[in-house]
Amino acid sequence: MARRRAVALLALVLLVAWAGARAQDEVPFVTTPDPVTLAMLRLAGVGAQDLVVDLGSGDGRIVITAARRFGARGLGVEIDPALVDLSRANARAAGVAGRVEFRVEDLFQTELSAAQVITMYLLPEVNLQLRPRLLALAAGTRIVSHDWDLGEWQPERSLTLEVPEKAIGRDKRSTVHLWVVPAQVQGLWCSAGGSLAITQRFQTFSATLSAHGAPAPVVVFDGRIVADRLHAGTDAQAAAIALRLAGDALEFTRFGGPASQFRDRRFTRAGPLGCR
Repeated sequence: MARRRAVALLALVLLVAWAGARAQDEVPFVTTPDPVTLAMLRLAGVGAQDLVVDLGSGDGRIVITAARRFGARGLGVEIDPALVDLSRANARAAGVAGRVEFRVEDLFQTELSAAQVITMYLLPEVNLQLRPRLLALAAGTRIVSHDWDLGEWQPERSLTLEVPEKAIGRDKRSTVHLWVVPAQVQGLWCSAGGSLAITQRFQTFSATLSAHGAPAPVVVFDGRIVADRLHAGTDAQAAAIALRLAGDALEFTRFGGPASQFRDRRFTRAGPLGCR
């Protein structure tokens, strides 16, 4: 019985690996037009301090443009060895070979944690397979996708360009989407005398601030998460509230109304027994 289970588990692992590899193999190489490349990098606010990782880098133009035009460092990941060779030659010709790297690599295996910006021109199903890994990156990481979105994770901004030279589709337009990875703040947070319960869905949240022993919450508010900052919405009681994730603690950066009693408090994640 144990051997059968082991064989079944191995078969499942191999099937998942094959499905991921097949999904990547089926992503066609379609050149990103130069105006779209520039729009992607500008939308992400790429600068000299950034490492740009292009998943499915093709002929290397996004990474090379990031280095040549914006002074960034770059990594291009591509499964086709011939395209990687071409990218390296293009980088040498552009004079940026010292600031960029190209690898023959499965994009599902690429280490992404060092990136400040990730660019993609993949298929919708591949984007969705990547989404859990993207959401797990450091808060503030910027992600830009050409044409395809990330499903229910709504972009922060989208930009549509007229692209007469676009190689595919009858509608010669491209849409560029930007996401900023939100801090992961779902759960219960504790402070002296109170608690903060947060329900998170991508970059939106609902929060309940309570004082220990009080019969009703101090304030309930909704808002958005931008990188490590939580901003309340337009509700009159909550409009003056903002928090930030500092290390492993949440702290108020703006407060007003009933929340002012917690102005100097730091909230840390609850333990197994909740807030005590």
